[in-house]
Formats: sequence, structure tokens, C-alpha cells
Amino acid sequence: MRLESLDLTNFRNYETGHIEFSGGTDIFYGKNAQGKTNILEGICVSALTRSHRSAKDKEMIRFGEKEAHVRCVIRKAEIPMRLDVHLRARDKKALSIDSQRQRRAADFIGNLKVVFFSPEDLGIIKNGPAERRRFMDMQLCQMDRTYLSDLTGYTKLVNQRNSLLEKIKDAPGLKTTLDIIDEQTVDYGTRVINRRVDFLNDLSDIAGKIHSDLTSGREELVLKYEPDVDGSSYMDRMVANRDRDIYSGHTNAGPHRDDISVISNGENLRKYGSQGQIRTAALSLKLAETEMIKNFGGDTPILLLDDVLSELDRERQRQLLSSIGDVQTLVTCTDIQNIEGHLEYSRSFLVNKGTVTMQTK
Repeated sequence: MRLESLDLTNFRNYETGHIEFSGGTDIFYGKNAQGKTNILEGICVSALTRSHRSAKDKEMIRFGEKEAHVRCVIRKAEIPMRLDVHLRARDKKALSIDSQRQRRAADFIGNLKVVFFSPEDLGIIKNGPAERRRFMDMQLCQMDRTYLSDLTGYTKLVNQRNSLLEKIKDAPGLKTTLDIIDEQTVDYGTRVINRRVDFLNDLSDIAGKIHSDLTSGREELVLKYEPDVDGSSYMDRMVANRDRDIYSGHTNAGPHRDDISVISNGENLRKYGSQGQIRTAALSLKLAETEMIKNFGGDTPILLLDDVLSELDRERQRQLLSSIGDVQTLVTCTDIQNIEGHLEYSRSFLVNKGTVTMQTK
């Protein structure tokens, strides 16, 4: 897989923008708040239909405009494919592949695969469970359309159930209708849990080997999946929680409350990890993502490094860059001189106030 070009129209601070990529390693540099990260965000939108920042569609539309377009051309097995995302402030986004409208996001997601790494990714380890669930879901949805369908179905059911719980407060007779929706929720939720178990087992093995190399064998990294419910007692838990759920208006059990423990040498890094340990573990996870995507479907993802090198010491920079190999990589930084001599790159682009200019070496 290769990303060939990106076009942005009224996206973030870009009125218009066109970028042609080398297929190797490209660097985007410039002062802060000029639009470097917005380029990578546009690529994420092309891959996942949404931002890596958890931004709403209307937040990505240029100020004063009602809609934005993100278009990219990728090449898979030497066959070009055009992906279009049309963001609208007052309506749902529209998706198309080679000008053919896609009714379901599931048919769009997974054509372009990306691994995004930014300083904020340290939050995967340091922040709450929602960050780790999002990390897991973003990768699984790119890899496995069945999982994407199951997760979408589960999320819709939980939202419907929560709405029903609110109605039951005023109309207790509706409580019997929970039987049907609970059965469906448990069915979808169980499939989500089972796929996450397999994913975390594989990711833990790959990340553990990478982490051992990065730390010269000094640290053993293990990822432990912590499901909120056990499959065999899932329905019993839903039934037992009903009064509590009705009181709170929320579904208090299920995979939407799962977590992951990131453990190094027996210690939970969220609680006891140093900044250096957390950075190395986050790096291991991102490199493991890349390997998993390659192993699962044969596609090599696009690696997006957003101002990451400035956050790493020289040794970790060297380890990261030596691990890139033949992966197409896009790097953002504030000062290209800080990485010249440490990174072989094909093209560089100066980003200034939403304008991208290719530079000559």
C-alpha cells in the first residue's frame, strides 16, 4: 500500500492544499500552529472517517465554512484508489470510493491503514481506560471489518438501552422490554470481548519482543486485558444491575468499560512507570501495531509521526528510526535541522499558515 496524494479543502486552517508524497519518508516542518498536524489528521480521516483527536466533524471544518473535503489517492497492488470524505457541519459525513458513494463506514474503513504516533499517545498508558479502549478499537476496526460491525452494533444497542432506561424511570411497565435488548447487547458484546482477547494476546507477544529489543533485554512488557464482564456471567450481571442501571440511566456493565494493563517487569506502568519507561512502552505499542496490521492483512500501514522525535532522546530516536524499514512514513517537526543526519528522507515540505511548499535538498 502506498499513499500517493492528499487534497484538503476548507479543512482546519487549509482553504486548499495539495500534497504529493514520495512513497518513502517525507518530512513536514515549520513553526507550531501552522498546519503540520492537520495534514496527518486529514490522512487519519481518510483511513478511519474520523479524527485521531476525537474531534467532531464540525470542528475540522475551516472557520466560517459549512463543509470540508478530504481526498486522497492510494495505490494497492499497483491499482489506484481515490478516497473522499465530505464533512458537513449540519449533516452526516459522506464517503465515496472512486466516486462511488459508500452507505456504510464499514465499507470505507480499512482501505487505507495508518498508525499514528504523537506525544499525546503517552496518554494510552497514563490516562484512564477510555484511552486504552480507543487505542484497541482504532486498530481492530482497521484490521477486521467483522469487529467494526460488531462494535458498531454493540454501541448502538447500549445507546438504545440507555435511552430505554431513562424512559423506565417514568414508565416502570417498560422494564420487561429490557429482556430483548439485553439479549442482543450480550450477544454483540460477547463477540467484541472475544475478538479483543485474541487481539491483545497477539499484540502483547509482538510488543513484548519489540520492547525487549528497545531495552536491550532489561524490561519485559506484558499487556493484560481486563474485561469488565466475564462471558459466562454476562447476562446474569446485566440482570443483576438493572435497578442500578435504571437509577443512573446508564448501562454499567459491558465491554464499553474494559481496560488494559500495561505491565513492565511486573509493575503497572500507569501507576509506577517513569517517564522514560512510559515513552518506551508507547513506542513498543506503536511499532507492534504496524507489525500486526502487516501480519493480519498483508498491507503495510502508513506510519504518521507527529512531533515524536523531539520527545525522544537520541537512543530512542535511533531505535525508532531503525525500526521503520520499508514503511512509508510521514514526520512532522518544528526544526528539520534537528533530524537531518539522523533520518534518511525523500522529500521535505515547509508548512506555513496552511500552505505547504516542497523544498529542494
